[in-house]
Amino acid sequence: MVQERIGARTPTEKAHEPALGTELIPKERYTSKEFMQLEWERMWTKVWNIAGRESDIPNVGDYFTTELGPESFLIVRETPDRVRAFYNVCPHRGNQIRNAGMGHAESFQCAYHFFEFNLDGSKKFVPDEDTFTQGVPQETALVEVPCDTWGGFVWFNMNPDAEPLLEFLEPVARHLEPYRFEEFSIMADKTIEWDCNWKASVDAFNEVYHVQGIHPQLLEGLDDIHVQIDLYERHNRYLVPMGIVSPRYQNPEEVTDGLRGRLRNAGVDPAEFEGRSAEVRPFLQRRARELAEEQGMDVSALNDDQMSDDYHYYLFPNITLNTHHFSFGFFRQRPHATDPNKMYFDIQSYARLPAGTEAPRPVHTQHRHGDISLGLVMDQDSYNLPRVQKGMNSRAYKGLLINYRERRIRHMNKTIDDYLFGPDR
Repeated sequence: MVQERIGARTPTEKAHEPALGTELIPKERYTSKEFMQLEWERMWTKVWNIAGRESDIPNVGDYFTTELGPESFLIVRETPDRVRAFYNVCPHRGNQIRNAGMGHAESFQCAYHFFEFNLDGSKKFVPDEDTFTQGVPQETALVEVPCDTWGGFVWFNMNPDAEPLLEFLEPVARHLEPYRFEEFSIMADKTIEWDCNWKASVDAFNEVYHVQGIHPQLLEGLDDIHVQIDLYERHNRYLVPMGIVSPRYQNPEEVTDGLRGRLRNAGVDPAEFEGRSAEVRPFLQRRARELAEEQGMDVSALNDDQMSDDYHYYLFPNITLNTHHFSFGFFRQRPHATDPNKMYFDIQSYARLPAGTEAPRPVHTQHRHGDISLGLVMDQDSYNLPRVQKGMNSRAYKGLLINYRERRIRHMNKTIDDYLFGPDR
């Protein structure tokens, strides 16, 4: 059983390399409404999707809504140990039960004709029920979808015959369990409507080949060459060494500005560090364990590299996790309801706080592409994406030319094809 294996250390061994070919990836996968519709019918409605954070609904009756493509979903804690997910639509005339956001309810009442539903979705009250000569059967209720929790997140699946969540997440649930995501607090929460296809956004974070191009400052603090890439059945990852100078950097012996910044973040005055650049990474790993012990955090299940590096996981189809010992970055790429050239980018940051401390939940904000800064590195990525999308729509452009270091992109597209054109189709 999958559940029995969870709790072990994060595996570090290199995964077997599947044969993925070398052909162009057709641009129509990123620009075509027909392909967008095929993705929706055969993939998005068959996979497990993250709805939100379980900590946002701690009490019975707490709820929030989430949107994916043309659909809206209502997530509610029905009992102390059960969370349910429903399509956010009244079966009477189609009115949405709740507006976007979160709140608390003893029951759900449609604001149009006041049909009322229990927290388990069942019918509670129908005004003038006797006027429905055809009757209002108990089956006239909110339509439920499979729902489960893992890692502090609530997940849902539009497929009534969905496989168990842990089977879908194999092997990454096992990999990530030592981080104890449920103990992390959300520190920032934004959504930006980006002017690109959702896959173009995923691609931007699934390879480090572009670091030498648009993120040259990062070469002072990470190794973009010796990156382990592991491709699994659906999901994939790469392990990026950090606290080290890139082999591309002109002076590999220098304790660079990037390394000095990492030392400062660890509470160390760079002027007092007497080692060479190659000694920074092991020093940061030791310092991270010291800080964890001082703050009452148990990181004994994490290996030394996890105390410094980015264990970067892609959970198919649309979740990116930049995972670190005290924090993780969360990216969720959601498809636009009608336009393949647009998508919604959910960016959240999480931190593991010292024992006995907590932080207020940040307010979720929504923005348009380019309206706000997301920080230097993210701004560098987001600047390119609308230009990538426009270029993909050019008559001159045929498709994505992918190199070996970008093979996570090819792997994602292959997994999409498994859903769209696999043996069950």
